[in-house]
Amino acid sequence: MSPYAPGTKNTIPARSSAAAPLKAGQSITVINTHGTQVIDFWAFTLPTTGSKTLPTWLSMCHTRASTVHLSPLPGDTLVTSDRSPILTLMHDTTPGVHDTLMAACDKARYLQLGCPEEPNHGSCTENLHIAVERDTPYALPEYMTAPDPLNLFMNIPVVPLPEGKGRAPNNVSAGAELRFESPVCEEGGSVTLKALVDCVAVMSACPQDILKVNNNNPTEAHFIVE
Repeated sequence: MSPYAPGTKNTIPARSSAAAPLKAGQSITVINTHGTQVIDFWAFTLPTTGSKTLPTWLSMCHTRASTVHLSPLPGDTLVTSDRSPILTLMHDTTPGVHDTLMAACDKARYLQLGCPEEPNHGSCTENLHIAVERDTPYALPEYMTAPDPLNLFMNIPVVPLPEGKGRAPNNVSAGAELRFESPVCEEGGSVTLKALVDCVAVMSACPQDILKVNNNNPTEAHFIVE
């Protein structure tokens, strides 16, 4: 049984995570309570056999190919690693700035960033595994680290190359720069996703405190299943 009752406003503690089962037709609203917190979001389909292993997952690269959008817009259907529909983005009260390009943070990332607390610094990859193990009866596929998440509220501007660099400096496909910026969401901004199949949603309140993606101050967030 899920520890998160439908219709209840549930907390994702700062630097922590939660996994919530969704029945087909249910929706999940993820709330950026303080307006500055990135939520790494995953969804996994349920096994149809006696296995406990979650078989397929929300895939950003397959979703981009399906929607032809760099990040999803209201009305877009998000798909899995086998290109099957799993979620629809129903509502977005934010400016719509989300990211589908960046991998979930992990211990290696904090080592690269020179984090003095590595390897004890928390990460979204670790949070994913913790939430699935703690909140569900299921298991991630063996050897899985973390699928590329839907980084809700994450502000990663795609900037064309400066004049004189590259063959097509005004085309963002020609080696455009990616930047890590603070979220542009207001307090209480939210995204609502509707499940098209039975699945498990996993959310990590990103613990990144070196880059400014969380405004250098990771905080709690909330979600509601309805």
